[in-house]
Amino acid sequence: MIVLDANILIRAVLGRRVRQLIDTYAGQGVRFFAPDVAFDDAEKYLPPLLKKRGKPDADLSASLEYLRNIIEVVTPELYAVFESEARQRLRGRDESDWPILATALGLACALWTEDADFFGTGVAVWTTNRIEIFLKGQAQSHESQDE
Repeated sequence: MIVLDANILIRAVLGRRVRQLIDTYAGQGVRFFAPDVAFDDAEKYLPPLLKKRGKPDADLSASLEYLRNIIEVVTPELYAVFESEARQRLRGRDESDWPILATALGLACALWTEDADFFGTGVAVWTTNRIEIFLKGQAQSHESQDE
């Protein structure tokens, strides 16, 4: 299990590698989660990014819907109970990211992000350049549970 930050969702739409990693490891039983606000942020920030890259945003809804079918969307009812703790751990950083951290705290799992604000918050934080180490371990763990 791993929680995805909005920047990972954005990378999954804009690029190939992140989406390929999600597809591959979801198929091997790894569970991906993201709070609803991460999808909201992706919907907010993707159109100008696509425009800047000269790409049409016609496929944006389809891409995000595809991701919603693979990534389990976590609602505020599940992560709000960890708001205070998450804000405290993010104090002096970007506290608006609290739902991401609260989701990881609530699920007691790692976080995949490119945002350095999450380092030192008490949860395992993985970046894209190292995430496959974690995902391989999760997939192997899932395989051994199936045996």
